[in-house]
Amino acid sequence: MTVKRVALLTAGGYAPCLSSAVGGLIERYNELVPDVEIIAYKHGYWGLLSGEKIVVDDEVRAKAGLLHNYGGSPIGNSRVKLTNTADLVERGLIKEGENALEVAANRLKQDGVDVLHTIGGDDTNTTAADLAKYLHENDYDLHVVGLPKTIDNDIVPIRQSLGAKTAAEQTSVFAQNIIAEHGSNPRMLIIHEIMGRACGYLTAQAAEYYQQWHAQQEWLPAIGHKAERWDVHAVFLPEMKLDIDAEAERLKKVMDETGCVNIFLSEGAGIPEIIAEMQSRGEEPEKDPFGHVKIDKINPGQWFAGQFAEKLGAEKVMVQKSGYFSRSAKANAEDLRLIKSMTDLAVQVSLEGGSGVIGHDEEQGNVLRAIEFDRIAGHKSFDISQQWFTDVMDRIGQKVAPAEKD
Repeated sequence: MTVKRVALLTAGGYAPCLSSAVGGLIERYNELVPDVEIIAYKHGYWGLLSGEKIVVDDEVRAKAGLLHNYGGSPIGNSRVKLTNTADLVERGLIKEGENALEVAANRLKQDGVDVLHTIGGDDTNTTAADLAKYLHENDYDLHVVGLPKTIDNDIVPIRQSLGAKTAAEQTSVFAQNIIAEHGSNPRMLIIHEIMGRACGYLTAQAAEYYQQWHAQQEWLPAIGHKAERWDVHAVFLPEMKLDIDAEAERLKKVMDETGCVNIFLSEGAGIPEIIAEMQSRGEEPEKDPFGHVKIDKINPGQWFAGQFAEKLGAEKVMVQKSGYFSRSAKANAEDLRLIKSMTDLAVQVSLEGGSGVIGHDEEQGNVLRAIEFDRIAGHKSFDISQQWFTDVMDRIGQKVAPAEKD
């Protein structure tokens, strides 16, 4: 296949891989086919619909490696769903009566794009597949090669999504500072609220990283600098059964003995209970353009604080959110290696005329390949039966049971 012009876009929430993935794709095209033109749509599908784009010039090509040193996305993100017509009309991205897929497809045709690289989660990549299908049906040959981005590591059937390991590492770093607040008041309750709407991976992995850090420290208990005061005392995930009363009884003993309780909370834990409580009051939670409940509007951390504070006899409660700190970090060494392998393959697949989402395919022996779009899905649950996670919970002393499914 002859590739003349390539387009890049990053979409959805940030993850610690976007800047590096953009840089990696530019570097690889420079190595293999330096004459290929590269453009980038600003703020993902927002730019594709509005026609806002960046031309990757010679200076950017020469210094693309600089992007590995930064978090965020140099080309910008947004949450735009091409099939949510009402939202797109309200935001002025399409006109009443227009088909967003047609608008986006016409933009790609007008810009002469042969290959579109989408860096995002399941919604980003499956939307790109819809675009490619639409264009093929209208006699325009566009190839879409996606890269899997999500700090939740919840894309089916991909073993490890880009940025998730770094986000967990940074979540642990955040906790190392926040948990130092345990001595700011007697009987302190600290709730560390971590991103993860439907998947507890990030919280679980961050808890393991934090425990690894904790195990390497030296303590001075004679002055009150005690290991148990710096420990993680509870972890709550969407995949775990929630038993507030049993946990309150266990954690009350921790509070009595150590003078503090530190909780790692996945923001998706307890959401069914919170929504049910709201609906019992005649309230309905707000939703985003993708139909997801706006978690920042229902404040899971504050809800858990309300459940535990009185039961534990806490004198002070602190709820801290690490999400924006962790998701905007630059990629760590482990993620950089993964990004390099995936961007190299993404360029190879594009030059060979293929399409799909690059990832280690869990359903085909964990081989790194271009996975078919119709097999891509979101909301992969975290497996709480994994040995490393059961070890985390054993060290905490917390009983784990799977959540009841609807």
